[in-house]
Order: sequence, then C-alpha cells, then structure tokens
Amino acid sequence: MKINFMKKNLIATSLLLAFLTAGTVSFAQTQTPVVRERQENQQKRIGQGVKSGELTAKETRHLEAREIKIQHDKKEAKADGVVTNREKAKLHREQNRASRAIHRQKNDAQTRH
Repeated sequence: MKINFMKKNLIATSLLLAFLTAGTVSFAQTQTPVVRERQENQQKRIGQGVKSGELTAKETRHLEAREIKIQHDKKEAKADGVVTNREKAKLHREQNRASRAIHRQKNDAQTRH
C-alpha cells in the first residue's frame, strides 16, 4: 500500500513539475528583454539628439518611424507565444540598422533651425 501511494505521489509531482517547466519555458520564450532595453536606449539617443539640435524634425520622424516598425515586429513575433531565434535575429538586425541610422543622423552636417 505504501508503494502505491509513493508511485501516485511521484507521478503527481512529475506532472506538476512538467507543467510548471512548460509554462516557464513558454513564458521565457515570449520575452525580449534585450530588444526592450535597446529600444529604450535608442529612444533616449533620439531624444538627446532633438534636445541638442543634432536632429532635424524630418530626421526625427524617420527615426521614430523605424522604432515604431521595430515595436510592431516585436508584437508580431510575440503573437503566437514564442519568439523564435529567427525572429530574434530579425529584431536585432533591425535594431542594429536603426542604431547606425541614429548615429549617422546625429553626426551629419544638418542642424535643426
């Protein structure tokens, strides 16, 4: 009788652990903390460029449009509950391009009037 109870307890514990692990894995796969942190950083860089006069209104609109596109792509990637490695790579690629664009625009000869 004791063995039967131990088997049931072991099975119940195993199922609970499997359930919790599956939930944690899917939760972790829908998170994109690096993307979020980079978005925040790039928004600060754009804001600093506007404040200092390094970015014109047109440049700011273009850079903000890029950031909106990245945000949209991030939401699409999360829509099915799993952010795949391919989707993460696409988001990182977009952010690298946006970062270079911010740098180029802040350091070109144009100034805000």
